[in-house]
Amino acid sequence: MGSSRDIAIGPVAVVSLLLGTLLRAEIDPNTSPDEYLRLAFTATFFAGITEAALGFFRLGFLIDFLSHAAVVGFMGGAAITIALQQLKGFLGIKKFTKKTDIISVLESVFKAAHHGWNWQTILIGASFLTFLLTSKIIGKKSKKLFWVPAIAPLISVIVSTFFVYITRADKQGVQIVKHLDQGINPSSFHLIYFTGDNLAKGIRIGVVAGMVALTEAVAIGRTFAAMKDYQIDGNKEMVALGMMNVVGSMSSCYVATGSFSRSAVNFMAGCQTAVSNIIMSIVVLLTLLFLTPLFKYTPNAILAAIIINAVIPLIDIQAAILIFKVDKLDFIACIGAFFGVIFVSVEIGLLIAVSISFAKILLQVTRPRTAVLGNIPRTSVYRNIQQYPEATMVPGVLTIRVDSAIYFSNSNYVRERIQRWLHEEEEKVKAASLPRIQFLIIEMSRKLNFTPNFYIYIPS
Repeated sequence: MGSSRDIAIGPVAVVSLLLGTLLRAEIDPNTSPDEYLRLAFTATFFAGITEAALGFFRLGFLIDFLSHAAVVGFMGGAAITIALQQLKGFLGIKKFTKKTDIISVLESVFKAAHHGWNWQTILIGASFLTFLLTSKIIGKKSKKLFWVPAIAPLISVIVSTFFVYITRADKQGVQIVKHLDQGINPSSFHLIYFTGDNLAKGIRIGVVAGMVALTEAVAIGRTFAAMKDYQIDGNKEMVALGMMNVVGSMSSCYVATGSFSRSAVNFMAGCQTAVSNIIMSIVVLLTLLFLTPLFKYTPNAILAAIIINAVIPLIDIQAAILIFKVDKLDFIACIGAFFGVIFVSVEIGLLIAVSISFAKILLQVTRPRTAVLGNIPRTSVYRNIQQYPEATMVPGVLTIRVDSAIYFSNSNYVRERIQRWLHEEEEKVKAASLPRIQFLIIEMSRKLNFTPNFYIYIPS
């Protein structure tokens, strides 16, 4: 139903972490696994409803309130949080905190250092994590070998599973996956909450998870569409994602969205249409029907290593540095989201990101930029004298440009700013014994629909 040709759909790390964190805050999966499962399906259902509704009513602009800078910070914080959560399987720790903040996780890790770490588990995890990182480097150095990092996780699972099976390392304390149900999951429509206290919880969790999933999917779709020079319909994408999650909630699935890593492999493999998603679905179906018994001896450490390897690229330091150079307010949003996720929780980090992004929009609307214009020599063009040092002001004339539309919320600020410019310029020309300012021209073309292009004011 979507318009993107390259996006690959499935579970992704950030949405999985967000959904799991929000669900655990309401229901303990160990004491109430059935209720936990029902709430997950309910959240997925309402995540789909949210996504489809945004697309149907053409409200996709709402996700633009989550700026790129905020997403960079949120993703980086989520990546660190996800990686820290994997230390349980990577180190072989049995008792681990349910909290996601960095202080609680590190405290739990170091408390288990003397008696809770398993050296065989650490050896398996570290060895295959090194292999995965090396394969990623090989794939980056040669485009022809793009398939190496794509197939490396599968090789890791097969080799580690075989190794544990022949050595019976599970008898030495290496934790394994154990039993996996074989076959297609049953219908879950009857498990969705439509009444009761858990309905409100499911709606709240679903809306948050749906918005994050939507933001990620649309961003990925736009990225690959730009690379192939075609356009995607954002509202159509939202309806497609929403319908997918609604149907998924009825067939024992949780929130899915576009995966950047899978989409990148899809793109590099030369996919041209969304049929690639159908092929992936068939492979998953065959795995569920015939291959699940083979995963019994898969060590948890290899799964942790695969997840850590997958989330490392989400920490985009270069993007953060660029944001700092371009816009300090955007950088504050980026850092706020980052620290909110790692020190408090995923939902708080997301809230900080949205709040700072929204505050920046309000600030730009209520405090628009103004600039003094000067004439570019030998042309009829006027430009900002701070950006174009060669531009010269016309004697006796002050030309000011307002770089925003004028609303009731910023009209007083614009007036005060213009008066300040005028006062400062009059002081300068007086000190330099230059002709006094006789004309004030305010360039407001296309800023106001009900005024002419220029205001001309002659001081008394």
